[in-house]
Amino acid sequence: MPQALQDTWHAITSIPNVGLYLALAWLGYVIWLGLWIVLQKREPVATLSWLISLAALPFVGFVVYYFLGPQRIERHRMRRVRARAALPAPPPGLQPGPDAIELAKIAQATTGLPPTTATRARLLVDGAAKYTALLEAVATAREHVHLEYYIFLPDRTGTALLKALIERARAGVHVRLLLDAVGSGKTKQRFLQPLVDAGGEVAWFHPMKLHWFWKRPWLNLRTHRKVVIIDGKIGFTGGINITDEEDERLRADAYRDLHLRLEGDVVRELQLVFVEDWAYATGQPPLKLQHPAPRAGTIATQVLVSGPDSSWEAIHRLHVGAIYSAQRRVWLVTPYFVPGEAARMALTSAALGGLDVRLLVPRRCDSLLVTLAARSYFDELLEAGVKVHEYGPRMMHSKALLCDDDLAIIGSANFDHRSFRLNFEMSVMFRDKPLVGELARLIQSECSLAPRVHEHRPQPLWRTRLPEALARLVSPLL
Repeated sequence: MPQALQDTWHAITSIPNVGLYLALAWLGYVIWLGLWIVLQKREPVATLSWLISLAALPFVGFVVYYFLGPQRIERHRMRRVRARAALPAPPPGLQPGPDAIELAKIAQATTGLPPTTATRARLLVDGAAKYTALLEAVATAREHVHLEYYIFLPDRTGTALLKALIERARAGVHVRLLLDAVGSGKTKQRFLQPLVDAGGEVAWFHPMKLHWFWKRPWLNLRTHRKVVIIDGKIGFTGGINITDEEDERLRADAYRDLHLRLEGDVVRELQLVFVEDWAYATGQPPLKLQHPAPRAGTIATQVLVSGPDSSWEAIHRLHVGAIYSAQRRVWLVTPYFVPGEAARMALTSAALGGLDVRLLVPRRCDSLLVTLAARSYFDELLEAGVKVHEYGPRMMHSKALLCDDDLAIIGSANFDHRSFRLNFEMSVMFRDKPLVGELARLIQSECSLAPRVHEHRPQPLWRTRLPEALARLVSPLL
């Protein structure tokens, strides 16, 4: 130990009654931080998890909670209301049938977005299909291209899209690119500068501003959305970011993932969400855009959004509601499976009621802690009758819920606490038998390649049971 540290330690330990003073300081710290956490009025399990974890980290816990603890964004909500009010009223959408009315009402009440329709909805499986379709659509842009991404990396995939955007910007098309400051943190301004020089605009969602000492940073509140709108006519959303890690043409271990290409009135609602996020991130007045004439389609859709600016947890609520509404089957695909009590109860109740309930997760996701936490829930699911499949060797990154033959939810939200409560997410709910049938065939083929997890599988104490149990303790914080 360096002499300076030894001298410091000796000076501290020589203080009379130093142990008592440290104990009192720790007690004051726990009481003060505990009151702060309790007054957030979160779920008791999450509150207790934070209390226990931070009590074990004297004073350092304050810094952890300050940067990563749950926050509500009141100003965000107010700006979103103003942005929404600046847009024209939505056209009347396809009226849902009696069995869908309740879910549609819940979705509209929690998001402010009414049911609508799509004239076309195309599933894009894996990055090659998504990137090809996206570049083709960008090339057709005549008025604007709006993009919002969690991850946009300066690799081959990101460079190809950036070149396409620069070309459109030089042609007079309004290009607006909104990137998450954490997810796209490796993307430097110099990489994006050619787009700005060509007339495009770039904004960052929740950039770190450490000089704002009086304000809690939003390090833990990210936009996880992947949205593209082209001329208000074509929209893309789903789970695929802009990175070589999701292009199977470039990497054999590329993520297995799912995206959507949409046309019709539903694109207006994708546009609305982007306009709100852009106004919030830039501090500018909401964009005033000309919208295409309404075109009622035959595919019933509803855009679902959630984030820390709302306490309703809309996407979480709709997942649980859809599971409870199912009559025959519930198939869930997610890379991160860390369910809360309500979601876990819905899945096990469906299985106990005799429904065909399947869960498809990666054999190992990109977070060992999340993998262990997810497996800690398997015993309860298997005992209830849920069929659990682990996909590998590629990372399964698709996010989809299928119920019966006509309901599906596809988007950016994982089945975990972070997506349901902390991230700004977007999903689309469909009522359409052909689309759901296509999704069912895809999930069926994925399950056939993913081995089943068996109820009486070997579970050594030190390698399996104990690590999973410990990971589960912190699952409310993941």
